[in-house]
Amino acid sequence: MKENQPNETEKIRLSKVMSSRGLCSRREADSFIERGLVKVDGKIVNVLGSRVFPDCKIEIVGEAKDFLDEQVTIVLHKPRDYVSSQPEDGYTSALDLIREQNYFGKGYKNILRKGLAPLGRLDIDSTGLILYSQSGVLAKKIIGDATEIEKEYEVNVSGDITEKALKLLEFGLELDGVQLKKAKITKLTKSKMIFILKQGRKRQIRRMCELVGLKTTRIHRMRVGKLRIDDLPEGMWRIVEPHEIL
Repeated sequence: MKENQPNETEKIRLSKVMSSRGLCSRREADSFIERGLVKVDGKIVNVLGSRVFPDCKIEIVGEAKDFLDEQVTIVLHKPRDYVSSQPEDGYTSALDLIREQNYFGKGYKNILRKGLAPLGRLDIDSTGLILYSQSGVLAKKIIGDATEIEKEYEVNVSGDITEKALKLLEFGLELDGVQLKKAKITKLTKSKMIFILKQGRKRQIRRMCELVGLKTTRIHRMRVGKLRIDDLPEGMWRIVEPHEIL
């Protein structure tokens, strides 16, 4: 092989390269490729499984580009008694609050709710900041297994918050046979703590507290990444940009 000649073994699946660059999700990439909406080094590639060099130039064109440009992310201040996603019998989805009369701020923009998915759920008894997005890329960054995005909660409990309990809450607990990532826990009063987590297992905070003999009486999410709930009233929502979070 001549020096500097490209090595075919270095090629990677196109959809994987697109996902790793944050252009779109793997599933979206496959769909765009199949529909002939992806250019590699200026040429349309429309064969699924196509492999490319890691440093190639990739463009998403036509209706695929429009689709990605129009994807929406919103932040909602979830009240109690609403579920984060699709409701079970007798419960109401927080998605029902995403309507014009609950929009916070100026310049209301009518959005399509189709495809909005929660980026980290809040259970029915919890309140505070919840993100919904149509972006698979943002979802992976916030709730993927490798995420480093912090989620901050104010947690009220009944029981004795001992030093031993605090240390275990920070690191050393398991849920469902899985070692939990290290957390940051700050005791504010005899019944109130701040939790900062980088993961979100089902009812994680409630179950963590139970393991150290505490019962949660209130969980309120205040922050995801850089985005704080601040003055967003309960039950209201607004559109956010990814740079506000990451």
